[in-house]
Amino acid sequence: MTEQRRPQTPDEEIIQAEAPAVAALEDDARRLYRIKSELDEGFRLLADVGCAVSIFGSARVPEGGEEYNFARRVARELSQDGMAVITGGGPGVMEAANRGAQEGGSKSIGLNIRLPHEQGMNPYVDIGMTCRYFFTRKLFFVRYALGFVVFPGGFGTMDELFEALTLSQTGKIRHFPIVLVGSDYWSGLIDWIRARMLAEGKIDPVDRDLIGVVDDAHEVVARVFAGAELQGFPCGRGASG
Repeated sequence: MTEQRRPQTPDEEIIQAEAPAVAALEDDARRLYRIKSELDEGFRLLADVGCAVSIFGSARVPEGGEEYNFARRVARELSQDGMAVITGGGPGVMEAANRGAQEGGSKSIGLNIRLPHEQGMNPYVDIGMTCRYFFTRKLFFVRYALGFVVFPGGFGTMDELFEALTLSQTGKIRHFPIVLVGSDYWSGLIDWIRARMLAEGKIDPVDRDLIGVVDDAHEVVARVFAGAELQGFPCGRGASG
């Protein structure tokens, strides 16, 4: 029986050429056009977002669970104070954050991603876009956010977290707040960073301060707005944007 091969994803088309042949130049030109079109669409869609924070976390968190409710509360408090919320647009923590943003009255933004196993947009997104490429989506998450709030999650959450840390550490982006929510979940990672990365000189002492671990919703909100103020962005109630 012949094995059915699934179609390539857009990212695979770029990073995996069929061996030993290299993709034809005209195929690459079409891909470049699609990338440009996706960037153009995102830039237009998000141009007037104003003050915003990107919130990440597991898509597998059930509605009504402790983490879901906490993410919803954090997003609602951020939103009530004038901060738009950007998520990956999917279920779990993303849905909770978009829901909280709607309840708080600010912009609820979802940047979904086209996957082999389709993930639909959650119903609490006001401004939505489905991306072909992970790297364009990541650009939007960073470009339009004044900080990251990271709830417990899996590989995708770790990917976003460590990319932001790398960009901040190397000065490619401004040093905005990166807040990890839930010390029970993140303490092992933080201990390992200190005991191995820092102790062995893989990072500098100042690098450990790029991450803050928080368990209180009010403190999450306070850190996000403090970070925005340090970056020179007047956010909050009564601020324009």
